Amino acid sequence: MTNMLAGKRGLIMGVANERSIAWGIAKAMSEAGAELAFTYQGDAFGKRLEPLAASVGSDFMVDVDVTDDASLDDAFEALGARWPTIDFVVHAIAFSDKTELTGRFLNTSRANFKHSMDISAYSFIDVARRAHPMMTENGGTLLTLTYQGSNRVVPNYNVMGVAKAALESATRYLANDLGPEGIRVNAISPGPMKTLAGAAIGGARKTYKHTDQNAPLRSNATLEAVGGTAVYLASDAGACTTGEIIRVDGGFHVLGMPQPDYL
Repeated sequence: MTNMLAGKRGLIMGVANERSIAWGIAKAMSEAGAELAFTYQGDAFGKRLEPLAASVGSDFMVDVDVTDDASLDDAFEALGARWPTIDFVVHAIAFSDKTELTGRFLNTSRANFKHSMDISAYSFIDVARRAHPMMTENGGTLLTLTYQGSNRVVPNYNVMGVAKAALESATRYLANDLGPEGIRVNAISPGPMKTLAGAAIGGARKTYKHTDQNAPLRSNATLEAVGGTAVYLASDAGACTTGEIIRVDGGFHVLGMPQPDYL
């Protein structure tokens, strides 16, 4: 995949640490030749991100709160001052109060429902609105991250499943809106991964083990596999792919039941 993104520039949103899916994507894109900028939220995440960004040759980091219009405006203004055009944005941002990711979905609070939808789904629309005018004459790519809890009931995923369903629908509508501008909009859906965000989900270890044992490939996704998929989607090879939910889950999504050994 060397040089597949040579000459391309993009923004990575949502790196928490070196185990983040967003970091796996950033690393793969850098290795493919892309120049990268990063956003983070808060000093603690900024300190974690700084050495990672430096390791891929990036000195552009901006603090962003995706629930604040002024913060997003400032971030894209700063990005535009650095680069007049960009080729891709990776949106890897989601949040829910982890105390509501246990028990019954029925008990989801109004406040957390709205907050989860705002950060996990609406922020992608908000980012797309600011990013698309910066895309080149040849178009560009908007990528987000989802999970199979959007269309199947997953224990302890609760309101995040509904938020991811909204995010996937938004992906399709944005793909239609921005297609005439040559901008592709896609989502990558990995299986369970050992990330900081994934650890907030109750029973994460059991979910990870179950998928690892039962997926057709008998393995969970790796950061390298997700990163490689992102490179493909952002490259010229992905020129005719848009509005898709690309599953990188070892094939787990095709199963109707566990493998015989684990029934």
